[in-house]
Amino acid sequence: MATVLLAGCGGADGWSEPRDAPAGIGTLGAGFVHPSAPPSPEATISPRPGSWSAVHPAPGYRIVLVSAGHEAPTQTLVDAVLDWADDEDVALRTVAVDAGDYVGGITKAMSMHPDLVVTAGDDLVDPLAVITANHLDQQFLVVGAEVAEPTHNVTAVDWSGASFRGEGLGTSSTYDADSFTPERSAAAIRAGTAAVLNGVTGIVIWVD
Repeated sequence: MATVLLAGCGGADGWSEPRDAPAGIGTLGAGFVHPSAPPSPEATISPRPGSWSAVHPAPGYRIVLVSAGHEAPTQTLVDAVLDWADDEDVALRTVAVDAGDYVGGITKAMSMHPDLVVTAGDDLVDPLAVITANHLDQQFLVVGAEVAEPTHNVTAVDWSGASFRGEGLGTSSTYDADSFTPERSAAAIRAGTAAVLNGVTGIVIWVD
């Protein structure tokens, strides 16, 4: 069962200092990436479904989930992350960001020294693009959207019904709120964390 901690917890819970993230358990399966040809920075890959299923975080892996918005797609993503964290026995904190304080919410998440910051909500994309390039030692995972020009510490999981990229481009013409199903959202968090735990970062993972 995940250890869910409130954002304001103190140092006694073991989150008070940064640390080297623990190694993941298991390896990516055939069809995720080709071992002799790893994806280039900012590449988009379409891994074989389930090729990430053998990878798990070490117990106690620290996640901060940052969410923005109350729309059904965002809530479905949040629920998927919470379910995954419970299944995988990770240490989880959550930050629900109010409109207009997106940078503050992301900064708050980083201040907790997580192994990974996971974000859900299109409104966080542009603030992420600003923040992540200046904090290359922090790993980020964006689910259901992507940063247009990710640095090596930003990994995204997307699909044709999501694909929001920010930068004033507006919502993609292929956007479909109904594509944010529990099953696809679950695949997104599992595929994305499997990639991060195996050092396959700075890319977009397509899970159509």
